[in-house]
Amino acid sequence: MVIVDSARMVVGGVDTHRDVNVAAVVDMNGGVLGIESFPTTGDGHKLLASRMAGFGTIERVGIEGTGVYGAGLARHFARASVMVIEVDRPNRQKRRQRGKSDQIDAVEAARGALSGRCEAIAKSGDGHAEALRALLVAKRSARSTRIRTIVQLRYLMFTAPDELRARLGGLSAAQLVSEAAKLRPRPGGDVVMHGVKTTAVILARRVQALDAELAVVDAQIEPLVKAAAPGLLNVFGVGVDTAAVLLVTAGDNPERITSEAKWAMLCGVAPVPATSGLMDGRYRLNHAGDRQANNAIWRIVITRLGQHEPRTVAYMERRLEQGKSKRAIVRCLKRYVAREVFHALPR
Repeated sequence: MVIVDSARMVVGGVDTHRDVNVAAVVDMNGGVLGIESFPTTGDGHKLLASRMAGFGTIERVGIEGTGVYGAGLARHFARASVMVIEVDRPNRQKRRQRGKSDQIDAVEAARGALSGRCEAIAKSGDGHAEALRALLVAKRSARSTRIRTIVQLRYLMFTAPDELRARLGGLSAAQLVSEAAKLRPRPGGDVVMHGVKTTAVILARRVQALDAELAVVDAQIEPLVKAAAPGLLNVFGVGVDTAAVLLVTAGDNPERITSEAKWAMLCGVAPVPATSGLMDGRYRLNHAGDRQANNAIWRIVITRLGQHEPRTVAYMERRLEQGKSKRAIVRCLKRYVAREVFHALPR
């Protein structure tokens, strides 16, 4: 990459990978000024930013995968007050025509950010939302593993020797875990009984260990949610876990979401136009967006209906009288909830 000292405005683009980032710089007309590779380390990020700045003032940088390999580089540019644009995967049609290389992808990232084809401002990943994102990874993993382990323990009792099955077969999940953890398998007797008891103890203690992990995670999630968005918990139907999911979707710089319509689109609850020819005014379901946030908003709607929240119940009854299905009404309610949640997010 040839360094040219200039006061002109330039735009950067980066194709990110695990071990190397390929960066390109273009001028405001899209002309390529330079391309170079850098290691994905702190020093590599500093060198990359320095080389880009050598071509002029960096107006913005388009980065692929700001939530994965590009997270560290995105944080570096954000700290330097450079706008970071989340770049989508390159256009498949152009890729078939021009081929694929890291250099081509880096140039396309820069041009995508320059042209406005890619306009989503990346998450800064430097505050409460990023901490919540990491904690939710551990919570989802522990929770799903816990469920599978309890199911395995339950099914183990179906084929256990009669004596053990009579003792543990009809218990609730909590009682089953507690009693199975107290078993003391002793070698020298029935080999089947010994094997089943050993397995039951292992599974039960695994559940108990996961319960302890979940308690540690929950103890950290609640204070983070209250510190980041105390008003969000005042929205009817929003609990700590739901609020955490929505805050992760919004990110630590929620000002990047400039309207409630963009928030609804980000959550996948905004209908997508599907008109063509003489068929006008049609919309289809939005299958894009953050599916975790979509599920969180769905849970809010179901909670409101289950707890007979007056506005929600009145809307449901009115639309049922108009002939709409319950599924369609829930979709409409999700859009209204998204609007309410948007105004409760930190600005």
